[in-house]
Amino acid sequence: MSDEWSAFADRIAVHAQNYLDGLSRLAGGEGGNAVLPLLLVEVAQVSSAGAQLGASQDVILSGNWEPHLSEDPDVDPLRTALAERLSPVDDYAEVFDPYKDTAVTPYRLSDDLTAVAADLIHGLRHYQAGRPLEALWWWQYSYFNTWGNHAGAAMRALQALVAHTRLDVAEERTTV
Repeated sequence: MSDEWSAFADRIAVHAQNYLDGLSRLAGGEGGNAVLPLLLVEVAQVSSAGAQLGASQDVILSGNWEPHLSEDPDVDPLRTALAERLSPVDDYAEVFDPYKDTAVTPYRLSDDLTAVAADLIHGLRHYQAGRPLEALWWWQYSYFNTWGNHAGAAMRALQALVAHTRLDVAEERTTV
C-alpha cells in the first residue's frame, strides 16, 4: 500500500473516530441545549471526510473481496439514546434520491446518525486490524451506498432545525 493511501486512511480514521466520540457524548447528554448545532457540526465534519472519499479515485481491493470481520458491535443503544434525546424533532421528511426517486420519505435523525456510525465503525475495525486499504474501500463504498445519503439527509434536517431556532422568533412588541 502506498504512503499516500496510508496517510489518507489515517485522516479518514481520525474523522470517523471523532464523529463516533462526539455522537456518543451528545447521545449521552452532553451539549445541553446546543445538541442540534453540535450534531450539525459533527455531521458536517464527517461529511467532509466523505467528500474526500468521493473525490478520490476508486479504492480497489486485491482480489476484489473484503476480509471477514466478526459481527460489528450493536449500535442500537446509541440509536435509542439519540431517539430519546431528539424525540421532539427525530421524525422528518426527505427525498431519498432527487434524480430517481422524488417521493417524500419519512426519516429519523436518530436512524440517520446511527447508520453513519455503523458504517464508520465497520471501516474502523478494518483500520484497527492493520488493514487500512480495506478500511478505505469500505468507507468509500459505504459512503456512496449508505452513509453519504444518511449524513446528507441528517445535515439538511439539522441545518433546518438550527435555522428555525434562530430565525423563527416571535415578533417583539413595541409600546407607543
